[in-house]
Amino acid sequence: MNKTFAQDVLKGLTAKNKYLSSKYFYDDNGSRIFQEIMNMPEYYPTNAEFEILSMQTKQIIEALNFNGPFNIVELGAGDGFKTFKPLEFLVNNKIDFHYIPIDISQEAIDILVNRLKEKLPDLKIHPKVGDYFEILKDNRKSNYPSLLLFLGGNIGNYVEDKAQELLNLFNANMKVGDKLLIGIDLKKNPIIIHNAYYDKHGITKRFNLNLLLRINRELGADFKMDDFDFYCHYNPITGNVNSYIVSLTKQTVYIKAIDKTINFDYNELISTELSKKYSMDEISNLAKVSNFKLLTNFLDCKHYFTDSLWEKL
Repeated sequence: MNKTFAQDVLKGLTAKNKYLSSKYFYDDNGSRIFQEIMNMPEYYPTNAEFEILSMQTKQIIEALNFNGPFNIVELGAGDGFKTFKPLEFLVNNKIDFHYIPIDISQEAIDILVNRLKEKLPDLKIHPKVGDYFEILKDNRKSNYPSLLLFLGGNIGNYVEDKAQELLNLFNANMKVGDKLLIGIDLKKNPIIIHNAYYDKHGITKRFNLNLLLRINRELGADFKMDDFDFYCHYNPITGNVNSYIVSLTKQTVYIKAIDKTINFDYNELISTELSKKYSMDEISNLAKVSNFKLLTNFLDCKHYFTDSLWEKL
């Protein structure tokens, strides 16, 4: 049993306003469902960021201004789909670098490594599995400058003070002159955002309910999937997409691993995820308060998304 997982579930489900941490979405099955989400036509962040990393690779590499070998440390590498084009460009141009993908899912890392070894046999790859907060500590010991990749708009999953805390942690594990390329979803037409996160295919619902299945499997709970639903909404003023699991009935769930019975009221909500969209001014301010210098924003053609390049001061 994962004790931290059990403690976090207990804390979240016994809170006045119930919640579950979105970091637990990504077991192997959750990672597979998220691949389905990224392939939905409505889910624009994948294509927007892929466009940036495919079409503007040369400009991004030039903006790094690294002289000599460097590291690319990717936090939450997943299947490496978006990163492939930059890696291919660097390998083909015989630029000396080391690629260090980090992911919490062993399955995701295994698939990524096998794919890259087949397609880019000359790539120097050093995969790591686990919590990237722990693995990042080694970054300070490297003799080479580093580019940290935090892609996919993942910074939007953190409330403001937690986002700043995370960026301060990145900063603390970087050397002066190291760079951070951070994917950030931008505020835009609310309908586009709504359709991306409340999809008609029900994939996002499966992604959320998989969290309950994981609790059943790993902690011996008895959640009944038919008794729960999914809901999310977007607030265009704050830029927040909030996601919830909804209890459809008054019910109790027993969690064997922690010997606890959790009571749910009719229509009670479990908060599962925040996905914040940013304005350009908010991005500039976020870099500043986190002790980074914003170098440039690389945008897709529709200005839906940015990969923002920051430098540690």
